[in-house]
Amino acid sequence: MKEIRVLSSDGAHTLAGRVYEPRGEVKGMFHVVHGMTEHIGRYETFMEEMAQNGFLTFGYDHLGHGNTARDKSELGYIADKDGWRYLADDVAVFGKAMEEAYGKTAPYVLMGHSMGSFIVRLTAARYPDLADKLIVMGTGGPNPAAGAGLAVIRLLKLFKGGHGYSDLVEKLAFGTYNSHFRNENDPLSWLTKDRTIRERYARDTFCTFRFTLSAMQDLITLNARSNAKNWAEKIACPVLLVSGADDPVGDYGAGVKAVNKMLQSVGKNVTMRLYENCRHEILNDTARKDVIRDILSFAGEA
Repeated sequence: MKEIRVLSSDGAHTLAGRVYEPRGEVKGMFHVVHGMTEHIGRYETFMEEMAQNGFLTFGYDHLGHGNTARDKSELGYIADKDGWRYLADDVAVFGKAMEEAYGKTAPYVLMGHSMGSFIVRLTAARYPDLADKLIVMGTGGPNPAAGAGLAVIRLLKLFKGGHGYSDLVEKLAFGTYNSHFRNENDPLSWLTKDRTIRERYARDTFCTFRFTLSAMQDLITLNARSNAKNWAEKIACPVLLVSGADDPVGDYGAGVKAVNKMLQSVGKNVTMRLYENCRHEILNDTARKDVIRDILSFAGEA
């Protein structure tokens, strides 16, 4: 593993990245895009496994996350304006930097989880020549409350500013995520059945910060734009949708099916896998081996 820094599309920050190099022949490039309030280090085991299977595997901490944030005050804040755009553009910026450093090896597989799934969906639409294959993990479908949510955030920003926080907005966005798992008495139960993973997450300072109002606005905008009617038409590569059947982000499968239908309706090459009895982080749940097997199968297809 090598650490690497790449200038962000915002022109002010450097993206703190990691590259896992295969020991033998490079079969392709595999770009991992992490989710909200986490960091690329949480994918170390998975990225090592992809490298062991011949893929030059890489990723970085988003703006407002992990080691890309210059100090703790920047955690949970993306940008003054249009942070969602920087998040999507940074995927292309980092990917092109990897191609320049290592040379492009097909297939170039782009994978995003959770918030990262919305980011890569937008990146693939904005930069159709970047990736040969797209893996969308832990995603969600159209949210009819997105418009109202953005209106509430704009109003609150007038009083609290973009760096402010809102319990109300967080409750509206995530308040129901744990409703199916209340008997476990753990607010993180929706992430995975694995208690050890949840405990590790709760102790990680790069996972326990809050999103500011501005970042919440970016998150909702990512969801809205990646579920816009014309989004699917812009996708130029095969897509693999993978999610837990018990994932609240994907509305327990319904949202993922909506995305699948959206892509099918415009004739796109899409495959969907829903893993029974698994929650949001399918790489950290009981179907992990099946998920990796399906990812490798999709990535290795001609």
